[in-house]
Amino acid sequence: MERQQWLAAVAGAGSAALLVGAFAFQYIGGLAPCHLCLLQRWPHGVAVIAALVFLVAPNRWLARIAALVVAIGAGIAVYHVGVEQAWWPGPTSCVAPDPGAMSAGDLMNQILNTPVVLCDQIAWSLWGVSMAGWNAILSALLALLWLAAGRAGAQASSSASQ
Repeated sequence: MERQQWLAAVAGAGSAALLVGAFAFQYIGGLAPCHLCLLQRWPHGVAVIAALVFLVAPNRWLARIAALVVAIGAGIAVYHVGVEQAWWPGPTSCVAPDPGAMSAGDLMNQILNTPVVLCDQIAWSLWGVSMAGWNAILSALLALLWLAAGRAGAQASSSASQ
């Protein structure tokens, strides 16, 4: 296995591990995901598929696209952390309503239409960092691994052509 394939395999395995962890928290730990948590899973699913394809057909552009996809996932996670910390408002569909800003009827409609799991509530944290925070950190590292795989692929193809 070439270096670029090894890096892509590690990045794909990292995304797979994050997905397994998310599902374990959900199905074993009983922590239902919010809307933003679910959005953070998609880039990792794409990265796992990209890693499998990359192992068969290494391509620096595939690695760069995978890096971008995982970086977008990190961005969603950073956004989620901001919602959890009240740095900025989250989607109105998954944050606790401000009771003073609406009528009683609007408040009741908001409550009835709000998902059970709110995006602005931290369900679990380790060392003061929420799951979204850990996902942001680890996703950023995985994006760097994908970039390294793409760079290694570019170096391998340039040395092969010489």
